[in-house]
Amino acid sequence: MEGQNDAPVYKTLIIDNIKYKTTLTTKYQQRKVYQPVDLGKIQSFIPGTIRKIFVKEGARVKQGTKLLELEAMKMLNNIIAPHDGVVEKINVKSGDMVSKNIVLLEIKK
Repeated sequence: MEGQNDAPVYKTLIIDNIKYKTTLTTKYQQRKVYQPVDLGKIQSFIPGTIRKIFVKEGARVKQGTKLLELEAMKMLNNIIAPHDGVVEKINVKSGDMVSKNIVLLEIKK
């Protein structure tokens, strides 16, 4: 429901050559806009602890190279390089606890 200061926002949709005028809800207007995945930024997919880091900044890596080991829920997860490139920046160190969606390291093609 819109507040007193919020003016309704109208949008025209065309479906099967018929125009429809609709209002957009406040929730829709405040939604998080879709951002495409950046494969150069390796993010944690689950909260956990960094156990080992197998690469150093400036290292050349090939697709499939083991980058680091993330322990989560008593399981060791090997994070591998999604593409060939150079490790630009490592944002974590062994023993760090990370939450979900934290950028662990960056790889430049």
